[in-house]
This record gives sequence, structure tokens and C-alpha cells, in this order.
Amino acid sequence: MSGQGSDLILERMMTLHPKVIDLTLDRMWRLLGALDNPERRLPPVIHIAGTNGKGSTQAMIRAGLEGAGKRVHAYTSPHLARFHERVRLAGELISEAALTDALDRCYAANGGVEITYFEITTCAALLAFAETPADYTLLEVGLGGRLDATNVVDAPVATVITPVSMDHEAFLGDTIEAIAGEKAGIIKPGVPCVVSRQDERAMAVIERVAARAGAPLLVQGEDWHVSEEHGRLVYQDERGLLDLPLPALRGRHQHDNAGAALTVLRSLGVDEAGCAAAMRDVTWPARMQRLATGPLVEAAGERELWLDGGHNPAAGIALGALLASLPARPTVLIAGMMNTKDCSGFLAPLADHALRLIAVPIPGEDNGLDPEVLASRARAAGLDADTAPTTEAALASAGDAERIVICGSLYLAGSVLKTNG
Repeated sequence: MSGQGSDLILERMMTLHPKVIDLTLDRMWRLLGALDNPERRLPPVIHIAGTNGKGSTQAMIRAGLEGAGKRVHAYTSPHLARFHERVRLAGELISEAALTDALDRCYAANGGVEITYFEITTCAALLAFAETPADYTLLEVGLGGRLDATNVVDAPVATVITPVSMDHEAFLGDTIEAIAGEKAGIIKPGVPCVVSRQDERAMAVIERVAARAGAPLLVQGEDWHVSEEHGRLVYQDERGLLDLPLPALRGRHQHDNAGAALTVLRSLGVDEAGCAAAMRDVTWPARMQRLATGPLVEAAGERELWLDGGHNPAAGIALGALLASLPARPTVLIAGMMNTKDCSGFLAPLADHALRLIAVPIPGEDNGLDPEVLASRARAAGLDADTAPTTEAALASAGDAERIVICGSLYLAGSVLKTNG
């Protein structure tokens, strides 16, 4: 394998994937052992789980730590345009040489045994993190928490659970309580856990798991509070009050994510300047991002062009609330979704904020929802809807829209970012 590029190694890794995904950590422990257990040699870890807001919260924590002069490793998924986006080494996207080396070593150590793509690439990230000096490591859960491939660190310095809602039911359970139980699996004995605003059923589960582990909880609305006042973000906990810029990421839901990030930063001793940097300097693509340049922006002409990767009912509510907060303009949605998602639940909160929806396929995704099916479900949700063969064709048929929002899938968002350069 030596000398081959990361794309080819990643393609080879896909051939190792089990026929049926069974959530277990056995494959992780086997490969990590063969790699001399890099998970035991990481800089202090902050582990983040939840249904919505994981990536945004991690991005704000990272911006705050870097604003305080710290070097930070970060692991997230999925990527949008290139796999390298998943792994940040000491503040920089992993280089092709470093990624290829880590993947090559993991592939060799695995010895051709079945292992999921996410598991073996997570091992590669942990290997790179263990061998690169930094002050902190941020790990975002891929799926669930209890049996997620990232849940191999015995003693993180903090854990975070962002809002829990229905998603990935086939793997995590079909009730909010079952899903919360999986997310709460990242809670570790004696390690403080920051908890965002939750459904009361999810909160009861999280409290029960934390009590068994002896893990202190820092809960939104009890231990910390966040609100917008006069165009500023006001955060308060037992240490006092912070008056900060609003987060650079748009949407009221980002205020809660900001509060969780600030709670972590305060627990690590980050000062007010670092907390301000967390709000001011954060970037996180495809989270209600307004595209400013590129071929698709040119194709949109004078119309606003926005991109959002949210794909479940909670994300639909957040997107609908954001659209309601923007100046009223005729809005058209261009949407593509995976066939595993609750598209009706995602679309229902958007019906009052758009003239119509144009359903498109997700390029290169075998599990993308047929645009005709998506359009039918959009109509059932109260939207006028039709289809187009590509995003570019949808832009051309958006008619009198003054605002166009491309939404419904991170995979569609990644395709858009690639097309737009």
C-alpha cells in the first residue's frame, strides 16, 4: 500500500466493510491494540455527542481554544468536499502526506480483517493525533455515542451532549429515550458533562446515566443560561456574566450551541477574550451559509443563494425559524435528501417560508431519495413542488425567487461546494 494516495487507500478500505453494520467497539479495540493504543496518548479530549449541533458546538470550542493560543486537534464527520476536512492536526487540515501515512499504517495493521470505513478512518485520525503535539483533542461522535468508534477514550476532560432528537432510528432506537441512552454513553465516571436544552424524556435518561457514573452535569437553564440582548449574546453561569458578540453562525439555535461551547471553555479556564473569539471567529460550512462567490452564485444572478446541510425534523425547525427571522423575500428551496431520513418531518416546518420546492438527486449517492418521491412528500407537507435533474437546472428554473436555499443533506451540500469551487 505504501506510496499510494489517500483517495486510493480510502477506496481500498471500503472493501473491508462488513456486509451488515453491527454497532460494537470490538473491531476498534482490535485495531487500536495493533497500533499500540494511540487513544491512550492523546492530548486532553473533549467528546461531543447529540443529534443536532455537534459540529457547530465543536467549531466554537475550537475557535475559543485557538483564540486563547492553544493548539487543537479536531475530528468530525462527514466531510463535505474532501476527506481531509474530517481531521485537523494542531489547527490545520491534515496534509495529504500525513493522511496517507496514517491510513497506510492502519490498513496494514488491520490485516485485511472486516472493519467499517468509519472505524478504520477513526483509528487513522487517533493515530495522527497521538503523534502530533497539541493542547486539546476534540472528538465528534459519528453515530450515537455508547458504541460509536470515537468512544474509546477512558477519561476525557469534558463531554458534551447537544440536543437529542429522532434520527438514525434503525441503529439507535425508535424512541427519544432509546436514542438519548445511546448519546449518553459518552458520559464517563467523574467527568463533567455539558448538556444543552433537551426534551424532558431525553433529559431524564441523561440524568440517570450521569448519576450512575457519578458524572457532574452542567445543564442549560440550570447551571448556565444564554440569551440574545440588544444584538449581543449574554451568557451566565456561577462564575458570572459574559457580554459577547453573537456567534458568526446564523440561527437562534446557534445561541444554544454557543452556550454549550462557552460552558466547556469556562470549565477549561479560557478567559473572556477567548470566549469572544469562539463567537467571532467560528466558521462551519453548510450551516445556513450564504454563498458569496463561485459558478453557482453567478448562475443565481441577483438572487441570494444559501446552503444548509440539515436533514432531520429538528434541523427543519431550525431552518424554518431562521428563514422567518430574515427579511421577507420570495424563497425557493432546492432540496435533495437521503432515503433514510424523515423528509416529511424536515419539510413541514419550511412550508410557510417558501414559494415552492425543487427536488434534485444527490450526485453519486445510491441511497439518495428519488426526486419524484421527495416532491410528492413536499406537496403533502404543504409545498408546491417539482423536480429538476441537477442543482444547476433547478437554479435555472427558480423563477421569480429572490432567495434560494439549497438544503436537505450534507451530501448534497458537499456536492454544491465542489461544484461552486
